[in-house]
Formats: sequence, structure tokens, C-alpha cells
Amino acid sequence: MKVNKILWPTDLSKSSSAALPYVLDLAGKFGSEVFLLFVVEDMSGHEPWYGEWGRKHLEAFHQWIVKEAEDRLDALCREHLQGCPRFRRLVLGGDPARKILQTIDDEDIDLVVLTSHGLKGHFPFGSVAERVVRNAKKPVLVVRPHTSGDGTGGLS
Repeated sequence: MKVNKILWPTDLSKSSSAALPYVLDLAGKFGSEVFLLFVVEDMSGHEPWYGEWGRKHLEAFHQWIVKEAEDRLDALCREHLQGCPRFRRLVLGGDPARKILQTIDDEDIDLVVLTSHGLKGHFPFGSVAERVVRNAKKPVLVVRPHTSGDGTGGLS
């Protein structure tokens, strides 16, 4: 089996960090390039919670999330991926499951490593993970983080 490219979709939550040891181990064994993917969900289709958000506020919020994600991915790369032979970070906007599936195709990914649930981790299997597993044309390794009952995955 050849694993030249590994995709690790992360929402940067404690739950999603449970996949990191698997990503590092597999990348080390296969000499794989690692793609860290964070998807900024499009908020324009959501109902406003307190009045209208307005395009200007949505754009500013989106830009803030992108910048924050880029900074956190950079820190993650510096602190935890130095043992990885190669890594790339991607910050994309849109529907998370669709962007993960699109990235698999666009980057010719060999293996996807993700957790069974992320930020909204109250159910045994998250909707994004389920959609990726059901629709991915490549193997998907699903890591179930230890649950502590508080939705954080019990990781520190």
C-alpha cells in the first residue's frame, strides 16, 4: 500500500486533535505529505440570531476566522509536525464535508484521517465524518476520541 498524501481535516477542537498521533505515525512510516485542512463554514445561509448580520459583518467575521485558523494551523505545524517530512495547510470556505471530498479529489489524497466528531461532538458519529465516510473514493481512517461527557473529547 502506498500512502503518499494524507489529509487531516480538523476543526481545531480538542476532539479533532485525537487524530494527530495517527497522522504523525502514518506519515512517518510512509514518508507522506500531510495536508491539514480547516474549512470555514459559510455563515451567510444561517438565520441571524439577533437581527440581521449584514454582508459587511459577515465578511469581517469570515476574514477573522480565516486569519485565526491560519495562525492556529501554523502553530500546530511548528509545534507538532516537525517530524513529518512534508506538510501543507489549507484553509477553505464552504460546506466542510463537500470541501473535504473535493480536496481528496483535487490533491489526489491517498488516505483521510479524521475524528468521528469535532466541535459539536455530542453524538457518536458527526455528520461531517459520516458524509465523508459514505462518499469518499479513498480510504478513511476514523478515530474516535475518548469522550468525557462534556463534548470536548476528554483531551487536553
